[in-house]
Amino acid sequence: MRSVEVRLHRDFAIGATDPRLFGAFLEHLGRCIYGGIFEPGHPTADAQGFRGDVMALVRQLAPTIMRYPGGNFVSGYNWEDGVGPVGERPRRLDLAWMSTETNQFGTNEFIDWCRMANIEPMLAVNLGTRGADAARNMVEYCNHPGGTTLSDLRRKHGWEKPHGVKFWCLGNEMDGPWQMEAKTATEYGRVAHESAKMMKWIDPSLELAGCGSSGRRMPTFGSWEDTVLEHTFDHVEYISLHTYLNNYDSDTPAFLASCDLMDSFIDEVVAIADAVAARRRSSKRIMLSFDEWNIWYRTRRNRAARIKEGWPVAPPILEEIYNVEDALAFGGCCISLLNHADRVTAACLAQLVNVIAPIMTETGGPAWRQTIFHPFAHFSRFGRGRVLRTEIDSPTYSANYNDPNGPQDVFFPMPAVPYLKLAAVHDQKAGQLNVFALNRSLTEELPLRLHAAGFAKLDVKQALQLCDADLQAVNTKDAPDRVAPKPLAAVRTAGDRLEATLPPASWNVIQLNVGANS
Repeated sequence: MRSVEVRLHRDFAIGATDPRLFGAFLEHLGRCIYGGIFEPGHPTADAQGFRGDVMALVRQLAPTIMRYPGGNFVSGYNWEDGVGPVGERPRRLDLAWMSTETNQFGTNEFIDWCRMANIEPMLAVNLGTRGADAARNMVEYCNHPGGTTLSDLRRKHGWEKPHGVKFWCLGNEMDGPWQMEAKTATEYGRVAHESAKMMKWIDPSLELAGCGSSGRRMPTFGSWEDTVLEHTFDHVEYISLHTYLNNYDSDTPAFLASCDLMDSFIDEVVAIADAVAARRRSSKRIMLSFDEWNIWYRTRRNRAARIKEGWPVAPPILEEIYNVEDALAFGGCCISLLNHADRVTAACLAQLVNVIAPIMTETGGPAWRQTIFHPFAHFSRFGRGRVLRTEIDSPTYSANYNDPNGPQDVFFPMPAVPYLKLAAVHDQKAGQLNVFALNRSLTEELPLRLHAAGFAKLDVKQALQLCDADLQAVNTKDAPDRVAPKPLAAVRTAGDRLEATLPPASWNVIQLNVGANS
C-alpha cells in the first residue's frame, strides 16, 4: 500500500483534552458492582468489601471520572434505599435488568470507592419514576454541609463532610421505550428544567448534563436535542450522547469503519446545540458528554428473556468477551473522542467491570484485562494535552455499516473510509507528542510519514502496537495476557519528521520526546 502522509503544526490545535474525557461507568447491572468492584469476603477485599485486585487494575486503566448508578437502572432507583445502615436497606425488584437489588452498595460507598481510586464521582438522578423533588433532595444529602435534616442524615450515616459532587446527569435515555417512564422531548425537557433549577439553587457550583438521544439511529434524533435544549439551555452545561458499535454482520472492514460514525454524531449534536444558542443570540456553548460508549452486540437480550431468570441477585449478564478486532474498533473510538476535544469535554466508557467492560472477574477468583483495556489505558494515560489538527492523505475503502439496535436495521453507507485513523496530542508539560494510529487494512502494512512542523526534533520515547494474526483472539483468566501491547519496531525520526510502518489491523501508540518548551 502507498504511504500515508500526515501533516500537523505545533501551534494549530483542536483544543485541550478535559480530564473528564477519560471517564468510565458503574451501574447496578449484573456483576458490575456485586462481584465486580465490591465483593466482601473476596481474598483481596478490604474492610469495606472493595476488591483490591480490581482496584489495582482500575488504577492501571486510569479513568478520571465515574458515572453512577445508571444507566437504565437509575430510572427506577430511590436513592434513599442505598444510604443508611446496610442491614436496614430494602431489597427491591429492578425492572431495568429484571434482577433483585439488595442495596448493600449505595451512594456513600460509591463516593468512598471513588476517593480511594482518586476518581471524580458523577451522579445521575432518577427522572423516570421520580422527579425534581427527589433530585434536589439527593443534592442536599450529598453536598450540603449540615444543619438540615438531609445533610445531618448523611452525617449521622457516618459521612461528616459533604461529598461535593459537581457533575450530575439529569436522568438517562429518557427517549427510549425500554426506559421506565420514558418521556417525550417536551415532557422530559420540562422535568429536567425544573430539576436543574432546584438542584442549582441548593448548589450553584453544579455542572449538569441533559439527556440527548439514546443513539443516532433513534427516530427522534435531532428534534429531541433541539426541544430538550430549548427547555434546559439556561440551566445545563452538557447534552449527552450514547453509542454502542457492533459487528453483527461479521463485516470487519465495516466494523473498523464504524468509529467514524462517532465523528458524524458529534458534529451533528454540536450543530444542533449551537443552533439553539443562535436562536437565543447566546454566546454560551453547550458541551457534549459522551457518557456511554463501547463495543456491544453479542450479549444483548430482550426483557422477556431476562424475566425467565427469576429475579436473581447480580446475575452474570451482558458479559461481553472482547477480541482483537473489538479492541481495534474501540481504539478508533478513542481517536474520535480526542479529535473532538474542543466540544466533547466529558465521556464515560460503559462499563468498568464485567458488564461490557475492560476488566473481567471471577467471583471469588481472579481479575484480568480484556483486549479493550489496553487502548483505553493508552488513551487515558497519553491523551492528556493539546490535540493538534492534522491533515491526512490516506488511501480509502468503502463500507456499509449496519446498526440493527432499533426497531429495524439502519444502514450507514461509508464510501470513502481512510485506512489510517489518527490523533496527535501535544503534552507540553511532559515535553511529548503522542500519536495514536489505527491501521484498518486487514492485509497490508501501512507506511506512515508524519511531518510535525514547529517541533525542532522528534525522539522516540516508546512505540507500542496491539495486533494479532488472529483477530478473534481473547484474554481469559487462564491466559490473561494473550492479547497485549508489544513494541513497534519500525519507527524512525529525523528532525521534525517521523516514519513508521504500521502492521495490518493494528492499534499503535508512538510517544515522541519533543522538549518541554517545544
